[in-house]
Amino acid sequence: MRVATLLAALLLGVGALTGARAEVKFVPVQPAARSFHVGALTLTALHDAQIVVANDGKTFGLGISTRAVGNVLHAAGAPTDRITLSANALLVRTGHRVILIDTGLGPRYHGALLPSLKLAGISPDEVTDVLITHPHPDHIGGLVDAQGGLAFPNAAIRMASAAWALMKQKGEPAMVSTVAPRIQTFEPGARIAPGVVSVSLPGHTPGHVGYEITSGKARLIDIGDTAHSSIVSLARPEWAIEFDNDQNLGRAMRVKTLAALAKGDEWIFAPHFPFPGVGHIAAAGQGYTWKPGLP
Repeated sequence: MRVATLLAALLLGVGALTGARAEVKFVPVQPAARSFHVGALTLTALHDAQIVVANDGKTFGLGISTRAVGNVLHAAGAPTDRITLSANALLVRTGHRVILIDTGLGPRYHGALLPSLKLAGISPDEVTDVLITHPHPDHIGGLVDAQGGLAFPNAAIRMASAAWALMKQKGEPAMVSTVAPRIQTFEPGARIAPGVVSVSLPGHTPGHVGYEITSGKARLIDIGDTAHSSIVSLARPEWAIEFDNDQNLGRAMRVKTLAALAKGDEWIFAPHFPFPGVGHIAAAGQGYTWKPGLP
């Protein structure tokens, strides 16, 4: 089964993955929370799971040999037969708002988001806003609890209007029905909360956005799924990836965005980079490299 089919199966319901080839595996992790500050704001990276993707020519580097992808991995000291991604979420406390950006895989795939949130000292009913970068299940699976109810019962769920349209069209019907009364849509570029503005990052899915978080002169940008692998996506951002709905636009957006982030030495949060997913993008050769660290 191709990875695109796997993602489609995920979008329609993760149970459809049963019996699929082991091209994508979800690995439970120990809960973890890492707090830091952006200006006066307290942010916390939350660990949810690990995702392991085979270097099989079907996912990273479409049209590129697995040997070439393996060479990039080898140069970084990583195994050459697979690409390992984290699944992370970001908590932002601003004023009286407790904002969660993305929700991980959820209980069906044993995501650790809720235990990680507990380590951060926050209970689900304290979350006031859930912001979604895009409606892939590793970002929205945690919207519901193990019983199918709202995981964050007091939170507004905010996403771009095009993302909600996609979720209604292809998402799991039971989840869509459960979350629909809590959905508030916006257009990319909208101010979501004090210090939090959505950023249009098209190509990965319709309505895919990041979030710019600012306090005073300090800033951090959640880049969503603009880049998946801290190794392959940075070393060769021009390589297409099967996860992108529009591979040409996704590739162009990745190249453009990484160049701007590196030039500005911006702090970023990347949900799929090694936990806690915070650091800088730096130019390196024909591509970029990851410089992890906390503000």
